[in-house]
Amino acid sequence: MGRDDGARELGLRRLCEAFCCLETPEEVLAFLRDVCSAKEVDELTQRLEVATMLAAGAPYVEVSRETGASSTTVSRVSKCLNGDEGGYRTVLGRLGGE
Repeated sequence: MGRDDGARELGLRRLCEAFCCLETPEEVLAFLRDVCSAKEVDELTQRLEVATMLAAGAPYVEVSRETGASSTTVSRVSKCLNGDEGGYRTVLGRLGGE
């Protein structure tokens, strides 16, 4: 039996709060390795690299070739990068200061 939307929303909120309470990249990595499979962590890493390259103006074919991401993944990341949520834009803007 699936969770209702209210329970799912509460769970998502709690997950977000869990990430926010972590203080260092090492703590985040440890948490990611606990809650995600190695493949899932690799996929998240790849999507961030795809977003970084797209934001820098790289063409889809180059992004796919250099990251190994499928054209579907590149397209999906591009849609999110240019979408209303703004998560990738926020993260890339903050990482840009490194």
